[in-house]
Amino acid sequence: MSTSFQAATLVPFRSDDELLDLLIKRLPERLQKVLNWLRQPDHRWVRIPAGVLFLLGGVLSILPVLGLWMLPVGVMLLSQDIPFFRRLQGRVLRWVERRHPDWLGLSGDGAGR
Repeated sequence: MSTSFQAATLVPFRSDDELLDLLIKRLPERLQKVLNWLRQPDHRWVRIPAGVLFLLGGVLSILPVLGLWMLPVGVMLLSQDIPFFRRLQGRVLRWVERRHPDWLGLSGDGAGR
């Protein structure tokens, strides 16, 4: 199922999970393994506290080691279980797909620019 905009530009529809998988594949292998492990449904007991800690680390980005990079990781982890974060992640992934397809390892041609 594709929208008329996607059909008109011949951009294939990708689900949020597919876009997130593309983004994770761009990370170092060790971090890929950790994130894929955390994303498994039965690891909710670790995922939610980790997501909250990443969000707090992003808010406290003025401290050493912590930074704004922690906010999207926290949102990504919490989006598995909390609908508000799922919608936020979807919007961000669509924006990345349109504006920065290279971040996902996609070619810039026909990406809806």
